[in-house]
Amino acid sequence: MKVKKIKGTTMPEVMQIVRRELGQDAVILNSKEIYEGGFLGLFKKKKIEVLAAIDQQRTTVSQKHSVPAKPLAKTEESRHNNDAVLKELKEMKRWMQKNTGNESELPYPYQLMLDHLLDQEVKPDVAKEFIGNIQKRKSADTEMNVDKLKVELAFEMKHRLANKGQFGNNLFDKQIVQLVGPTGVGKTTTIAKLAAHCVLNEQQRVALITTDTYRIAAIEQLKTYSKILDIPIEVAYSLDDYNQAREKFKEYDVILVDTAGRNFRDEKYVKELSKVIDLHKEVDTYLVLSLTSRTRDMEDIYQQFETVPLKQLIFTKKDETAVYGSILNMCLDHNIGIAFITNGQDVPDDIEVASIDNIAKLVVGD
Repeated sequence: MKVKKIKGTTMPEVMQIVRRELGQDAVILNSKEIYEGGFLGLFKKKKIEVLAAIDQQRTTVSQKHSVPAKPLAKTEESRHNNDAVLKELKEMKRWMQKNTGNESELPYPYQLMLDHLLDQEVKPDVAKEFIGNIQKRKSADTEMNVDKLKVELAFEMKHRLANKGQFGNNLFDKQIVQLVGPTGVGKTTTIAKLAAHCVLNEQQRVALITTDTYRIAAIEQLKTYSKILDIPIEVAYSLDDYNQAREKFKEYDVILVDTAGRNFRDEKYVKELSKVIDLHKEVDTYLVLSLTSRTRDMEDIYQQFETVPLKQLIFTKKDETAVYGSILNMCLDHNIGIAFITNGQDVPDDIEVASIDNIAKLVVGD
C-alpha cells in the first residue's frame, strides 16, 4: 500500500497529478481545502489537498499480465482482492480519524495494530514490546500491511506463550479435579460440561462432589446433571464429609469437585475453603475466571489463591465479550497455562480445549 499527499489549485488538476503519479487505480482517502503562501498572514491562496493511496501489490500483478482477461469484478479472485484492499482502506481511514492531530511514532499499520492490542486490554508494555520486536525483525523497506502484521503478531504471541505453562488439558492425570473461583463465573456449569465429556467421550466412571452449600440452586442444578448423566453426587458440608465422599468414590476414574464461590475479596475465603476441601493432597485444582471480568479483578482473584498449587486456568463466558487480552496478561504475568475456554451455557457442547494458536487468534483478531 502506497499513500501520498498531493496538492493543486483545483480538484481536476489534483486528479490529473494523482493518476500520473499513482495510476488509474488510485483511491482518494481524504480531501480538504488548505491555504498557503501569503505575507504576514494575508493574501493566502486556496488549494486542494488530497490523500491518495494505491495497492502496489495488486498493480504489480496486473502489470505482469498483459493478456486481456475477464473483467475483474466477474472473477472470484478479483472479488477477494478487492475486498482485501477495501478492508485495508477502511482500517487506514479509521486509523487516520483516530490519529488526526496526534503525532504517532509508529508508521501505519504498526500503530493500528498497537491500538488494537490496547483495545483488547493487553498491557501497554507488552503490546509495545510485541510491536517493537516485529519492527526489529523487519527492515525499514519491507512492505507491511495489516494482514502480514497480524501473522507476525500471532507468531510473537505464540513464541512468548510457548514456555508459560501447559495449554490444553489431560484431565486424567489425577483422579480428583477441583474447580475454585469466585461466585458467578460459571463453575457449576463448567463442572457439568467436564462430567459430560468424561462420560460421553471418554467412557469413564465419574462422580461429583459439591461443597457449594451456600447456594441451594447450585446443588439442585448439579443434581439434575447427575441424574441425566447417571452419575452419583455427594454434598460435603465439612472436610470430614469431603473425605468420606472421596473414600466412597475411590473406585471411580474421575471425581469432579464443585466449590463455593463466595466473595473473592474476603481474605478468609481460601481459609474457609480449605476447611471443606483438601487443596494440596494429590488433586488437580483449576482456577475459573470469567472473561467479562476486568483484568484488575482477575489479578485480585489470582492473588487470593497464590498459596494454592493451581494446575491451570479455565476461562468462561467467551461468548459474552469481544475483549480477550486478559487471557494473554494472566498467562504472561503468572507463568500459567489455560486448560479450557467456555463459550455458552449448552452442556456439553460449549467448551473448547485451549491452545496457544486459538489464544493468539482471539487476541489478534480475524
